[in-house]
Parts: sequence; C-alpha cells; structure tokens
Amino acid sequence: MSNKIKILVVDDSSVVRQTLSDILSSDPDIEVMGTASDPYVAVERIGKQVPDVITLDVEMPRMDGITFLQKIMSQHPIPVVIISSLAGKGTETAWKAMEYGAVDVIPKPTLGTKQFIEESRIQICDAVKAASRARLKKVTPIEEVAPKLTADVILSKAGSSAMAETTDKVIVVGASTGGTDALRVFLEMVPVDSPGILIVQHMPEHFTHSFAERLNSLCAITVKEAETNDTVIRGRALIAPGNRHTLLKRSGARYYVEVRDGPLVSRHRPSVDVLFRSTARYAGKNAIGIIMTGMGDDGARGMKEMKEAGAYTIAQDEASCVVFGMPAEAIKLGGVDKVLPLKSILAEALRRV
Repeated sequence: MSNKIKILVVDDSSVVRQTLSDILSSDPDIEVMGTASDPYVAVERIGKQVPDVITLDVEMPRMDGITFLQKIMSQHPIPVVIISSLAGKGTETAWKAMEYGAVDVIPKPTLGTKQFIEESRIQICDAVKAASRARLKKVTPIEEVAPKLTADVILSKAGSSAMAETTDKVIVVGASTGGTDALRVFLEMVPVDSPGILIVQHMPEHFTHSFAERLNSLCAITVKEAETNDTVIRGRALIAPGNRHTLLKRSGARYYVEVRDGPLVSRHRPSVDVLFRSTARYAGKNAIGIIMTGMGDDGARGMKEMKEAGAYTIAQDEASCVVFGMPAEAIKLGGVDKVLPLKSILAEALRRV
C-alpha cells in the first residue's frame, strides 16, 4: 500500500496543471492522484477519492478558488495550498486565502533559470508536505529532500560586535507555516513603547508588503516591510521582504536593517538563520530572540548562536503551534531559554527587556 502523499491539482490552465504535476511527481514522497480544471470537477474527484492535499488556483471559471476554499473548510476540511500569481490585485486575494484557512500561499512556477526552477520545486514540494501533515492544526517535521545551505553563505560566524549594553533593545522573530496568524496575535498585543521588532516570516515576494500593511491596520505599533537602512526603533516592527535576506546591523548605538540577495539558506529566502546570526553578532545580549510555528529547522542554529552571544531566547510551545518543527529543532539544539504558549511570549519578552 502506497504511503505517498496524494495530491489533487486544481487549476484552469492545462499548462499549469501539467507543470505542477511534473514538479510534484519529481518528489518520491508525492503522488498526483488527479487534476481538475475547476472546483466543480474537483468535487467530482474528491467524491471518488479524498486527497491528502489540494493545490488550488485563485482565478478560475464557474467558481473562484477563494469561494471553493471556504466551502472546503466549512464542509469537509482538507489541507489546501494556494498556488497563485501573487502580483498586483492578486496579492490581497492571496492574503484572504490565508485568513480562510489555506495552509500556505506560494507563487506559480514560471520559466526562468535552472536555479529558479529548482527553488520553485523545493518550495512547492515542501509546502505540500507540510500541508499533508498539518491535519489543519498540527504538523510534524519532514525529512529534508535536498542539500541545504547555512547562513555562512550570507554572513560568516564571527565574534560579537555588539555593545556590552545599550538602552535600546531589539526583538527578532522567526516564523513559517502558521506564522501569519501567530504574528497577528503577537503583534496586536505589542504596546507602542515596545522595543523595535524585526521579523522573518517565510513568505513569497510581493506578499510581505500586503501582509505588513494589513498588520499595520490592526496593531497599535507601526508595521512595515523592511528596506535597507530602516532604523529599528521603538514602536515599530519591520517584516523581511519576500525573496530577500534581511540582516540586523549596528552603527554606534543605532540598529538598522540591511536587505540583500543571496542563495536559499536552510531552504529559505528570507532565512531566519540569517537574521538570527546577524543579531547574535551585532546585538548580542541586547536582543530577545523568538522562534514561532514553522516547518523544518530554519532558525534553530541561529537561535543557538544568539543564546551563546548572551541573548534571551523564547520558543513557542507545541500546543499553540500549527507546526512544531522550527521551535522543536531550536529546543533540541539547546538554543532556547524558555518555551511558552503563543499568548504568553510577548509578556516574557517585555519582562526581559
């Protein structure tokens, strides 16, 4: 009996259906059980065999993907990964998909360099594997299927350049699957006089800008997509832009952001490991590190480096995680000082600063 993850691909484009089928079938742990050109055909397929995961386009004839997603989640929840062109007006639609229960939202693969195609394959297959284990609320880490680069390719590990102590502290946060909602809960509680916050949430290019704007409308503090040379200041959270690594830097007592290109690190760009390593170097004991829900181990090594540099580190507990992968790996490496439920993390962080 096959233990492969069974996928139903729903997209109105025959070219996209074939491309996604080829990408997914390249992974030995995944089986494309069928495709559908629209939600009505998908319902017929599901009636014959329930998939482990559905990949779903947004713009389709007869019924759009968001409406179909709502019906799935209200009638017979199945993990859904939205695969959409996240540009222009589509970005807000994709964000709505996350609100309505999609496990992840990732961009459609397009023609490009061999490296770009391989990165798209890794991203899509990883998202589907995470979704298959989610049971919509809980996921276990998966075995990695491709070599991973470490933060060394962006910033070498070196002795701390942090000041012994500064009046301004900085909070850095890493999250992945399930992180969009976790960050909303976290940031909505942050008071306007809190230390500056810098966040890496695994998210596609273009999507982070909309995500930051939405959080800015909900929170007492200011939330914006990070840009190079942005100062990390009290009452503001900066979110790493999709597809760019984001580093914390220091000039005198001023903390600021550097956004740069580079290869995938721990299978991601932006990478939590890159942010955490730069924080260990430039902030040291003046930082609080928080690792939240997410698949895989991005951030685990960086968090350990932060702790070794004197930072105080917190991991979200298993019960409140959608995916207890990243926090579990950080705990396993010995990089975590405290494990807490999501709603208790902010109070502990503020107590420490």
